[in-house]
Amino acid sequence: MNITFVIPTYNEAENLPKLVSALFALPLQELNLLIVDDNSPDGTGQVADDLCRQYQGRLEVIHRTGKLGLGTAYITGFKHALARGAQAVGQMDADFSHPIEKIVEMACEIDHCDMVLGSRYVPGGSLDERWPIWRKFLSGFGNFYARTILNLPVRDVTGGFRLWRRETLLGMPLDRIRSNGYVFQVEMAYVAHRLGYTFKEIPIYFADRRWGKSKMNFRIQIEAALRVWQLLPAYKDLNHK
Repeated sequence: MNITFVIPTYNEAENLPKLVSALFALPLQELNLLIVDDNSPDGTGQVADDLCRQYQGRLEVIHRTGKLGLGTAYITGFKHALARGAQAVGQMDADFSHPIEKIVEMACEIDHCDMVLGSRYVPGGSLDERWPIWRKFLSGFGNFYARTILNLPVRDVTGGFRLWRRETLLGMPLDRIRSNGYVFQVEMAYVAHRLGYTFKEIPIYFADRRWGKSKMNFRIQIEAALRVWQLLPAYKDLNHK
């Protein structure tokens, strides 16, 4: 199966070479990568271009003009991957928080559902043990909050480690997705659920980033809290297939 993983980057020059090397070491011959860089001031875009030459034919780079947000980076990447014929499209962070080895399991499961999600909140899943209690509480509460309001059958609605079937993404109204922070993950899951697509959650250990600086801030958290309520009227017209 031809799989393309979309990886948005902003100031990930230190992480990217290590991540790309680890991904291409997986036993998946048809795994391709698409880096979507938001004009990172630390030179991530140039690093990505160098990697593109090193892994010619398996890695592509999209350069954007500035820090345009996570949601639009993924939508841009999804559309590009679909146009290039990807049979499945994945998404993950560039900071090693997602367990790379789980991609093999995700690839095996995607034949049996519409989207596979690496979950921190199913049995066997867990968060970095170094996280303070308040951070674990915020993460857990954020998932409970969105899941309850939207009545979603997914335990980890804010998780960004996913693999989508081609047909699933083609059937979703990607041009209507408006969330641009981490609530983008919630909106995508909600739209997929409204359309009747099926989910498979596999447990993952979510590690804290090894290098670089987290992009999470208070503004992003407020956007997420408010945006969840806006999703209810925004997609009232979508019905299960």
